Amino acid sequence: MNKNDLKFFLDEKVELYNNPTFIESDPIQIPHAFSLKEDIEIAGFLAATIAWGNRKMIINNARKMIDLMGNSPYDFVLNHQEYQLEKLDNFVHRTFNGGDFKTFILCLKNIYINNNGLEAVFSNHAEKDSMQKSISNFKQIFFEVQHQSRTQKHISDPLNNSAAKRINMFLRWMVRQDKKGVDFGIWKSISPSQLSCPLDVHSGNVARKLELLSRKQNDAKALSELDTNLRLLDKNDPVKYDFALFGLGVFEKF
Repeated sequence: MNKNDLKFFLDEKVELYNNPTFIESDPIQIPHAFSLKEDIEIAGFLAATIAWGNRKMIINNARKMIDLMGNSPYDFVLNHQEYQLEKLDNFVHRTFNGGDFKTFILCLKNIYINNNGLEAVFSNHAEKDSMQKSISNFKQIFFEVQHQSRTQKHISDPLNNSAAKRINMFLRWMVRQDKKGVDFGIWKSISPSQLSCPLDVHSGNVARKLELLSRKQNDAKALSELDTNLRLLDKNDPVKYDFALFGLGVFEKF
């Protein structure tokens, strides 16, 4: 396909998948249970953190996380007691365990009390067309509190050549607002034009078939290549094509 045909094809797929029915089978349904900005942020961040593996398991375990927080994520982060943290000990999602969960709560508390919240931290170091330095900076600030070294693996660092799929997905949730009912658009200090596509095995394989990506590994270099090509299709909202690439891969087995 030439560029115009490819754009038409992908724009059609964005329209097909970027609507409220998408929410029913996606982890984004977890933050959609809330209306308070901070509840949406925290629920979304935690759901995105464990978003690898079977999607049904991801959603079920993300719900367990929220239940363990009394269905009030922001209040729990700020005002939890030690005995409440102990209830998180038995949580597990693949390699993310109760100890990691407790550490994340303490890290989030530090973010909100001492760093003006998640949006403020991610806004720092944001570049004109990239959030990768910002994500790396976020990881440094997030782990300012005492923690086990093993927990750091659950936050990716693009400057260590990670595609940072889960954080890029979380940023899409928070930043994009196209009134389609899926993404929230509650962060106004970051523009959709700065975002990167969440690159995983599904979107990567589809991107290669469509010649949007030539690099074989799904890493930061591949993400940069994909970003460049998606911005040629829509420089203002390149990450909207996540719906097309993901939908083609997961739902259509493209």
